[in-house]
Amino acid sequence: CHQRAGRQGRAQAGPLNMARSITALELGIELKPDDDDGLFKWFIASFLMGKRIQAPIAAQAYKVIVEEQGRDTARKLQHCTSRELAAMLGRAHYVRYDETTAQRLLDLSAKLSAEYAGKITHMRRASESRASFEKRLGEFDGVGPKTIEIFMRDAAKVLF
Repeated sequence: CHQRAGRQGRAQAGPLNMARSITALELGIELKPDDDDGLFKWFIASFLMGKRIQAPIAAQAYKVIVEEQGRDTARKLQHCTSRELAAMLGRAHYVRYDETTAQRLLDLSAKLSAEYAGKITHMRRASESRASFEKRLGEFDGVGPKTIEIFMRDAAKVLF
């Protein structure tokens, strides 16, 4: 049984907490070694939070895509259209760059599936070091230093 983070996320969204980082656990994502489900969910959440958008809105977009729509694996995410994904982002009020973000999420899931069988742990095994792994993360379109920083903040302890 995984913890739903709906109430937690809203409780943290006060004016003083807008700049505060949202953690995987606050989104109900428990990261464990060799747990690709949790790592993929956190990668999607990190991708959304890595953009110039308020963290609570990015967290809500994550909840719509992963929890409400069940797009919790690279394969499941690939099976929606850019328009469907943009609509999901819109429902979460993630409207800045929604078309671009939708396409990049689809490209991200396609690349992860094609190159690493949809698994973050396969990417980790293909990397000889943390730096090499972070370089591989940065090869995904739309994944920059901020997304890598957010992802690694919580994932590094289970990956390295």
